[in-house]
Amino acid sequence: MPRPAATRSPHSAAAGRAPARGGKPHTIRIIGGNWKRTPLPVLDLDGLRPTPDRVRETLFNWLGQDLDGLRCLDLFAGSGALGFEAASRGAARVLMVERNARAAAQLRANQQRLDARNIEIAEADALRLAAGLAPGSFDVIFLDPPFGDEALLARALDVAAPLAAPDGAIYVECGDPLEPARIDALSGWSVVREGKAGAVRYHLLRRQNEE
Repeated sequence: MPRPAATRSPHSAAAGRAPARGGKPHTIRIIGGNWKRTPLPVLDLDGLRPTPDRVRETLFNWLGQDLDGLRCLDLFAGSGALGFEAASRGAARVLMVERNARAAAQLRANQQRLDARNIEIAEADALRLAAGLAPGSFDVIFLDPPFGDEALLARALDVAAPLAAPDGAIYVECGDPLEPARIDALSGWSVVREGKAGAVRYHLLRRQNEE
């Protein structure tokens, strides 16, 4: 359900938008792993744009269907679509960061519903929290900041890159293709996969010496 000016996460220190349509819940569906086909409630908040099923399916084909033992960071968690999908597929640890209090509460409710002990939820500013994490502590980092906020995306990439393990990956979802200059600024990273679905552009980054 991509919407060009929206964001999957109402994280939005940057967005600062109010809930839409009363914040009533709808659902997302986990598409693979232990919780395959499980529907999860998602609040209908302005700016909350869950990653579409077809994009998630493509992403986890790129990453491999099993994420057994991997450590994942969902930095602008929003609906939690990416983080719950990773946890379902065997990730050892999934840290979801979400600033919006209502969205974070829904993430916790869904975590409890699944009894997902491999998931941690932090209600916090994404960039501030990320700045305090240990370098090299994640194998997969998901970045889906508010669409159109290029400055926030640049800061998120700069903060995320040191957090990735040497053979780790960064997934970026945004409204426009990543600019080559933005990737060059990361020093040593390159886009190894990319795609488009409606208004959503998505990219998988790895270090240049990694396949």
